[in-house]
Amino acid sequence: MSLVGNFTSNYDNSAGRQGPGLLGHYRRESHDEPNGPSRVKSHESRRSIAMEDSSSAHHGASHERRTSSAGMEEKPAGDQSRSSENEEDEDVHVRYLARQFSRTSTKTEDANPFHAAPGSSLDPTSENFSTHDWIKALFNLQNKDDRFLARTAGVAFRNLSAHGFGSATDYQKTVGNAPLQILGMARKLLNIGQRRIDILRGFDGLVNHGEMLVVLGPPGSGCSTFLKTLAGETHGFVVDEDSYVNYQGIPFDQMHKHFRGEAIYTAEQDIHFPQLTVGDTLYFAARARAPRHRPGNVSAHEYACHMRDVIMATFGIRHTFNTRVGNDFIRGVSGGERKRVSIAEATLNMSPLQCWDNSTRGLDSANAIEFCKTLRLSTEILNNTAAVAIYQAPQAAYDLFDKVIVLYEGRQIYFGRTVDAKDYFVRLGFQCPERQTTADFLTSMTSAQERIVREGFENRVPRTPDDFAKAWKESPERAQLLKEIEDFDQRHPLGGEDLNRFKESRRLQQAKRQRVSSPYTLSYGQQVKLCLWRGFRRLKADPSLTLTSIIGNNVFALIIGSIFYNLDDTTNSFYSRGALLFFAILINAFSSALEILTLYAQRPIVEKHQRYALYHPSTEAYASMLTDMPYKISNAIIFNITLYFMTNLRREPGPFFFFLLISFTLTLVMSMLFRTIASVSRTLSQALAPAAILILAIVIYTGFAIPVNYMLGWARWINYLDPVAYGFESLMINEFSGRNFDCAFFVPSGPGYGDSNHVCATVGSRPGQSFVNGDDFINSNYKYYASHRWRNFGILIAFLIFLFCTYLISAEFVQAKKSKGEVLVFRRGQTPPALRLKLPRDAETGDVATAAPVERVNTAEDMSSVIQKQTAIFQWRDVCYDISVKGGQRRLLDHVDGWVKPGTLTALMGVSGAGKTTLLDVLATRVTMGVISGEMLVDGRQRDESFQRKTGYVQQQDLHLETSTVREALNFSALLRQPAHIPRQEKLDYVDEIIKILDMSEYADAVVGVPGEGLNVEQRKRLTIGVELAAKPELLLFLDEPTSGLDSQTSWSILDLLEKLKQNGQAILCTIHQPSAMLFQRFDRLLFLASGGKTVYFGPVGQSSKILINYFERNGAHQCPPDANPAEWMLEVIGAAPGSHTEIDWVETWRTSPEYRDVHAELSQMKAERCQLARTVSNRANKASYREFAAPFYVQLYEVLKRVFQQYWRTPSYIYSKLSLCIASGLFIGFSFFKARNTQQGLQNQMFGIFMLMTIFGQLVQQIMPLFVTQRSLYEVRERPSKTYSWQAFMMSNIIVELPWSTLCAILIYFTWYYPIGLYRNAEPTDAVHERGALMFLLILAFLLFTSTFAHMVIAAIETAETGGNIANMTFSLTLVFCGVLVGPKALPGFWIFMYRVSPFTYLIDGMLSTSVAHTTVTCAANEYLHFPAPAGQTCAEYMRDYMAVAGGYLQNPSGSNCSYCQIATTDDFLATVSSNPDHMWRNFGLMWPYIVFNVFGAVFFYWLARVPKRMNKGKKEVGTPKESKEGSVVDGPVETANGEKRADTGVSTGAEKGADSDVNPRTTNAEH
Repeated sequence: MSLVGNFTSNYDNSAGRQGPGLLGHYRRESHDEPNGPSRVKSHESRRSIAMEDSSSAHHGASHERRTSSAGMEEKPAGDQSRSSENEEDEDVHVRYLARQFSRTSTKTEDANPFHAAPGSSLDPTSENFSTHDWIKALFNLQNKDDRFLARTAGVAFRNLSAHGFGSATDYQKTVGNAPLQILGMARKLLNIGQRRIDILRGFDGLVNHGEMLVVLGPPGSGCSTFLKTLAGETHGFVVDEDSYVNYQGIPFDQMHKHFRGEAIYTAEQDIHFPQLTVGDTLYFAARARAPRHRPGNVSAHEYACHMRDVIMATFGIRHTFNTRVGNDFIRGVSGGERKRVSIAEATLNMSPLQCWDNSTRGLDSANAIEFCKTLRLSTEILNNTAAVAIYQAPQAAYDLFDKVIVLYEGRQIYFGRTVDAKDYFVRLGFQCPERQTTADFLTSMTSAQERIVREGFENRVPRTPDDFAKAWKESPERAQLLKEIEDFDQRHPLGGEDLNRFKESRRLQQAKRQRVSSPYTLSYGQQVKLCLWRGFRRLKADPSLTLTSIIGNNVFALIIGSIFYNLDDTTNSFYSRGALLFFAILINAFSSALEILTLYAQRPIVEKHQRYALYHPSTEAYASMLTDMPYKISNAIIFNITLYFMTNLRREPGPFFFFLLISFTLTLVMSMLFRTIASVSRTLSQALAPAAILILAIVIYTGFAIPVNYMLGWARWINYLDPVAYGFESLMINEFSGRNFDCAFFVPSGPGYGDSNHVCATVGSRPGQSFVNGDDFINSNYKYYASHRWRNFGILIAFLIFLFCTYLISAEFVQAKKSKGEVLVFRRGQTPPALRLKLPRDAETGDVATAAPVERVNTAEDMSSVIQKQTAIFQWRDVCYDISVKGGQRRLLDHVDGWVKPGTLTALMGVSGAGKTTLLDVLATRVTMGVISGEMLVDGRQRDESFQRKTGYVQQQDLHLETSTVREALNFSALLRQPAHIPRQEKLDYVDEIIKILDMSEYADAVVGVPGEGLNVEQRKRLTIGVELAAKPELLLFLDEPTSGLDSQTSWSILDLLEKLKQNGQAILCTIHQPSAMLFQRFDRLLFLASGGKTVYFGPVGQSSKILINYFERNGAHQCPPDANPAEWMLEVIGAAPGSHTEIDWVETWRTSPEYRDVHAELSQMKAERCQLARTVSNRANKASYREFAAPFYVQLYEVLKRVFQQYWRTPSYIYSKLSLCIASGLFIGFSFFKARNTQQGLQNQMFGIFMLMTIFGQLVQQIMPLFVTQRSLYEVRERPSKTYSWQAFMMSNIIVELPWSTLCAILIYFTWYYPIGLYRNAEPTDAVHERGALMFLLILAFLLFTSTFAHMVIAAIETAETGGNIANMTFSLTLVFCGVLVGPKALPGFWIFMYRVSPFTYLIDGMLSTSVAHTTVTCAANEYLHFPAPAGQTCAEYMRDYMAVAGGYLQNPSGSNCSYCQIATTDDFLATVSSNPDHMWRNFGLMWPYIVFNVFGAVFFYWLARVPKRMNKGKKEVGTPKESKEGSVVDGPVETANGEKRADTGVSTGAEKGADSDVNPRTTNAEH
């Protein structure tokens, strides 16, 4: 719904309403709402609203809510009465605010905000812009217009329940047990063994329009399912039939069918087109929801631009207008800014009911509060309804909400006003600790470990989820809620006047030609036009792929044109012309194959916009096709003109334009075909497998590889369904029909033979003619007829229309994959008995089904015997870090000091972009660019090569191999990172102890998996910490944002774990984003950074943060309120919180403070003392402890190889797709050329049977590369920086693991391809069946090994699998062109002959062809005999004796006078025509091995060259002295300029920083995932 459309009526029918608001303490009340504790009666016709300055409003809101809360604590539950004194005070306040508004409104009452004066408060591009003034002006503008009707959507629900079907645990699919999945699918279809899982159980609630509801509960409690149900996104689970939902008079089904975009669900993921700028992204959203009637009669374009600017100004992202949105692979705005773009896009939808699922994830508390304030503004002014699930909600954010619902394992345990919630649970018998936020207190009710029982209530409080639900259902609060719901239903009966009003409001906003029942605002044509605009903006933003494709295709055209350059107009060119047209039409047809990948990339975005009701998916499909048209047209013209005229195809205007027409039409047909495949399949892997077989079928049955008359009867139908076949026939007719070609060679010819009694040596020739008619040739050889020329064009048009329709229909109606409940996955047979009967608690993608806690053993007392005791002190002094950016140097860290001692927990905090993660990376020796200066010492000595191995680094991203179990991941770390002298069994025993310490026994044998099918968020974080602990870090433990994105319970448990480690001597340095007051108190010391990486404070935190607070208050900060969060107060003090400002230079204050001098004195003292201590023990040090890697190379290779083999075995989708591709391709080719005859054409068919086998190269490469990239991401982001194992072990293990699977594929291809074609029969006359059969198998194996190693060589240095696949396929195409099948070496121009000799497929196909057909006889088919009369008085044998002695061949009737001559008598004659020598069979097999070995060494070399960090001057320290660095500062270690090492967390602002320094961020990789 448009922002505009909601104003007028909401103001017309509104009065003051008490509550927290951005614009004042009073909000409008619709005339039909009940009087409640927070409502004030007011006259219906009052058209004014109280508005104040936002800063005072914020202060007043929180003050009033605190007052309200305090005042109501002693009231009986459910009491809705109000004292007359309060009422009188509120009435006075309303009148006062009304007078204030009257005075100020005259300034803007006649102003048009869409034509605001530059620099005014109504100009969203001005620094003076005021959202409040803008809304006032808009309100006054619309007051005079009756075309604006508001839509509101409060919601009441009773007995709301939802369920799904599934099981609590699953077993891991492997190559061995995957076939059993077929049985499981059958059971699922028959609903056998499917358990019903109750997700939501009997929820009741009421959220009036203009109210905000906060949804609290731990992961797995049903928060996401609840929000999805309210928004109508029930795909993947079922809402119970007896559930009752009333959207203010609109039934559930009607709301989500006809008014879909009016209730939206916003997930926590940020899904956008990464190439688009922020401005374009938001303009599109505004334009798609632009109403038909717009205020001030502005155009739709002006309206969308203005709304975009207003929203960007409101959310503080105006500076990102021309910046790409970006994603994990494409650089763009920072993570926090991208989150605000998502919020802004959903806000522009202006839905009356908005459901936000953890949308503050990744934002610090200050920005989370700002988000909630913006929602408050939306509900205040527009009367929207908002429901927000939020983790770790700050108190200031919680205070902005009207109501709260608390969920506990799918049960509702509270619903009511936020000010009453705390009191409800206190009355139940629970206690809220000091400084704990209300939200955390409410969430703690769902955790037995967290909730605190008040004294005297020990045996009376509820304990289980059912106990809490029962207490709620018996409470007076629920009874009052049910009464309010009943009143709501009476005022808003389903299908009543409210529904008609809602429909009328929609009708006034919808485009003229739009159906009233449609959820979309724009008409279908307008949607197409808008999507077309966006398509061209995307193309303009990132034209690289398009330009690369055009350039690549045209380079290819030049290469092909040069190969077939200037073909002569004789019969010599017949085969070459056919091969050329075959190649040309395939390139035109398959130029759209990559559109499958493009469609999958944009599918999540289109699905999101469909849910928002911005446009039909089919309009985006239509527009994307139109967007590609300029590329397709230009590519077709340039490619085909180049190819056509270079090769001397028929140079006549008509045939040329017909060639262009057919080529372009076929491009469109195949584009629609590939798009249809992508649209009807739900996943990319589903699409690629059928696409591979489809491409094979299209190529084989085009009519060139197997002419029509050679196609087997039972497969002929494929030719009829092959659109390329019709195009090829038309082009052949176009080229040959109506032309005579001079004969290039006659039979017989030579000395003694005259110009008579001979015939042209070509199919279709006639005795006595010196030319061959083109029609005769194509009739005889291909069964093509000139009358089919335009018929085929008509058939292509029919294909185009049909496929275009199927594409649009499938794009519109095929649904995405269903959401699935999260389950633990175990290896088959290893599910713990305790878990076998448990059920998952949530069927949603966003929520996590936490396993029920097992009996927790207090292991604190015996940890000291397990955890590695640390004695070393790590200190740093004057650390600076500079990088090069456009325009010079940029300093990211500026003279940072500090230390970490054993048994201490140090917090590293700062604003977003201050350099927290950067400092962590610098200290941990993980940066690979820039210049580091300063002093970083371990026990007073410089760090050595073993430093990274001896430290644990827990990254923010929980990166693990999906197929490993928890125990295997820990074992892997322990075996490779613990010192080599420790026995293997001792390392494994240590892992068992770590599992107990981390409370992971229950899921120790669970598979890591992916979110949804595997470990949940907390379990993954524990595993990440466990992997580092299993390495027994000798020095310290770094943690980067261990609580980011987690709920308060999980955060608390992680801090419990860190404190447990600290108490046992572990040294810990941990970055953390705005912790709650209770979390903050658990740290011993704090290093606080300001923007620019400058220190604000380093020192102890103190009991209740008193030392820290005292430091800031002593230096001029305002007093910290008793109930404030010191972490948030600290940000406000230094001016880092939104809206805060300070005159004090806190960086300079720190540098002149006595605390700063004490820090430096302590650093100097520690350096001297530890240096002396280090010298006394250095002689006893074990040299092995200074090695870069703990394990020797052979151990590394063994462990890594074992893990990769496990990964392959546990990835049956990859193995079976590889095996099925080989089997299907082998069978398809084998039976397409089934029992090929030894005729001239039959031998050519056998050659093409071999040639076609080579085409599976591309699909095999596409399968190998993504798996390698996954392994590499994990290695480069986590395992290489930790020095777990060397890059040589990584590369060799990934290459070796493919060998056994390639061997198995070779066996399958051998039997499914070699025998059906009947190639073994050619060896029977030679008695070498077994030898040649064995050689054929070895050649197939060599082909597969070459493919595998070549794929690794290409992807070794390349970032993405898509790019690597394109490079591999282009190289493959060239080697295939020059292998001698399509163009023999004799026909190649001289400058290309080197390519023939370099191509590995030259020797491979030569060897396979010789092995297949050598040394047997040939029998010509009837149309292959040459017919001519012998001279009078001579028989054919006499006449042809001399000729045949030289040329070979045989006569069908040697004693007759009408001769029928076959030009080849043996297959060796045929091999000679294609430059293949049977004597070179084994030589060719031997020549394949240098190529394979070259690929292996090439893979290793290219990986080293492109991705291994190198030290520029080995043995010397590269000293970088950046500007402003202090004189005499010690530069620590060499600066490792990694020559482009690509890691997700290198360099500048990474991980927790979310790319805040987006202009200097190094490119990230898919390792982020």
